[in-house]
Amino acid sequence: MARITRRRALGGVAANLMVVKPETAFGSQANSAVSFGIIGTGGRGRYVGAIFTRDPRIRLTAICDRFSDRIDAAKTTLPSADKARVFKDHVDLLAQADIDCVLIATPVFLHPEHFEAAVQARKHIYCEKPAGADVAGVKRLLRASEQADKFKTIAFGFQQRFSPEYLKAEQILRSGKIGEMKLMMSYWVLGGVPPKGFKSPYPPEEQKIRHWGAWRDYSGSAIVEQDCHGVDVLNWFAGAHPLKAVGEGGLRYKLHYGDWTSDHHDIIYQYPGGVKGWLISIKHTAGFRDVKEQFYGSGGMLETARTYMKWHGPIPASPLKNADDLEDRSLIEKQVSKREITIDEVEAFVTSIVERKPFSMAKNAAESTLTSLLGRMAYETRREVTWDELMRSA
Repeated sequence: MARITRRRALGGVAANLMVVKPETAFGSQANSAVSFGIIGTGGRGRYVGAIFTRDPRIRLTAICDRFSDRIDAAKTTLPSADKARVFKDHVDLLAQADIDCVLIATPVFLHPEHFEAAVQARKHIYCEKPAGADVAGVKRLLRASEQADKFKTIAFGFQQRFSPEYLKAEQILRSGKIGEMKLMMSYWVLGGVPPKGFKSPYPPEEQKIRHWGAWRDYSGSAIVEQDCHGVDVLNWFAGAHPLKAVGEGGLRYKLHYGDWTSDHHDIIYQYPGGVKGWLISIKHTAGFRDVKEQFYGSGGMLETARTYMKWHGPIPASPLKNADDLEDRSLIEKQVSKREITIDEVEAFVTSIVERKPFSMAKNAAESTLTSLLGRMAYETRREVTWDELMRSA
């Protein structure tokens, strides 16, 4: 499985390098800003869209959402959005020949359809994670990616792959400095108090699409929509998708809305080479957060998070204070993030367009989404599920 590193993202893949006339580099004239459109102006679309607009190489040209209040929110909060063309249908936005790239930030179950349409429109694509809400959707996205213009950049919102701290940890792992790595851990522990009730302010016909995250068919549920970040890092550092999974999960508290099947789950993924990856996920933690990954080798341990990287290794033997002395003294190096890592990915995406050095994350994004679905299938059936069985399920 190909890995996308920051060097590869910024430097391009040699086989995909493109030589074009300067006047045809973008939809607008050469040396002008890259024309940019947003499909889905909800909270995430506006957040990532704002990062795009802060890049001087980008010009926000169009926004699209089916709901007028989301359009209004974008026009009043996003720089230059008040001057952007407005669409209610993604097909109409994608038909604009002068738009070079699009951000897809729609509900998860729509990602395959919207991605496919963007491929057919020959746009550079930054699609939010995950790749779909079910196996059939992910397969559809993969098929579309195989037909994509090889000179277009395709990115997904797995920002860890562009973080300097994650890339440093990966370099340490590949160099063999922590020895043989056989165990990985992903912790996705976060959330507020369990909801005691729910009343939607929207009309019945809009409620599911407005609150898509609460519904399994719309979001894939928590393990797919949220935990996929940690799962993606496990796949990345393992260099492969898992062969099978076992796990348990369920609901600790009564659901008042939606159809999640778990608010906590423990999944054990078996990777090639005898490597195990554990996903430990807990929602409703009263505000407590513990979101990180750990990689255990025979000669050291790496810990990664969105805000830091730590490398631990053997320390000289020394007398312990007492039998209960568990203080850790093994830290070799710590590197703290200098900025929010979504900025790193957006910068790499825009750079790849400007320098005409495309890359594609479609296969990685699809496999990480499928790995999350594998874990969901394992805890819902309460038995071992193989990758082949998952792929045959749709």
